[in-house]
Order: sequence, then structure tokens, then C-alpha cells
Amino acid sequence: MIEEKLESIGIKLPNPPTPAGSYVPVVKTGNLLYISGQIPMEDGKVIFTGKVSDDNLEVAQKSAKMCAINILAQIKRITGDLDKVSKIIRLSGFVNSVPEFSHQPKVINPASDLFFELFGEKGKHSRIAVGVASLPLNSMTEIDAIVEVSE
Repeated sequence: MIEEKLESIGIKLPNPPTPAGSYVPVVKTGNLLYISGQIPMEDGKVIFTGKVSDDNLEVAQKSAKMCAINILAQIKRITGDLDKVSKIIRLSGFVNSVPEFSHQPKVINPASDLFFELFGEKGKHSRIAVGVASLPLNSMTEIDAIVEVSE
């Protein structure tokens, strides 16, 4: 059902990105998935790079949405079925922004909105959105997640 919703809004899940460092993309403990920070990668390349400012807010929002799509790809890789998601618990959003930029929540909103749209009540989550001086591979955004799944 979730994958049908994705298809209906024109989203095809990519192959989940592989880690850029010494860590695993997802740790499962009990019924919780701790998903490592996902950057806007597609086919092994970072699609959205550079500093976020008021001038490129819409591009940064696309970057955040791509991070959310990569989170979904990681969930699918581990569970085999996005319908096993019982709750999106928390997102942590990081925005590679210039010092004077203060709209980090607006940048991360499209990621949150995608989870609300796909999962309804199960998609409502707590969140943080912060500006940072830099991100891996000069990515515009990075988002990690805690997700509850059923067996």
C-alpha cells in the first residue's frame, strides 16, 4: 500500500546509498530502526551540494525530500516491506547553511510532509532541524531517523 502511494505521487525508490564512512546504514534493535544520516544521493552521486541560503531554499527542500526517499529505501532494504512501518518516531535534519540563514525548519519540512502523506498518523514524528557549518561530501542536507516497525 505504501509503495502504491509512492508510485501514485511519482516516486520510485532508489537503491539505498552505501555508507561513506565506517558505520552501518541501519541498526535494528527490537522493533526499532536507527537509520544513519542520509544525504541526497542518487546512483552514488550527491545531487544537491553547497550552502543553503534564502536564494536556494526551494533547491534545499528538494534535497531534504531526497534524503527522506533514501530513508525509505533503507527501511525497505531492512524490512522488505514499507507497510511494516508502525511509527516514524523522530527525524534529525541538518542543513549546510550560511551563518545568517535561519529557516532550517522550512528546509526539512518536505521530508516530514512526505512521511505524513505516506503514513498518516503513523508518520507524525518529533523532529529537530539545525544549521551546520558543513556536511559530508558538501551535501546540502542530511537526515537521520528512528522508525518503529512490526515483525
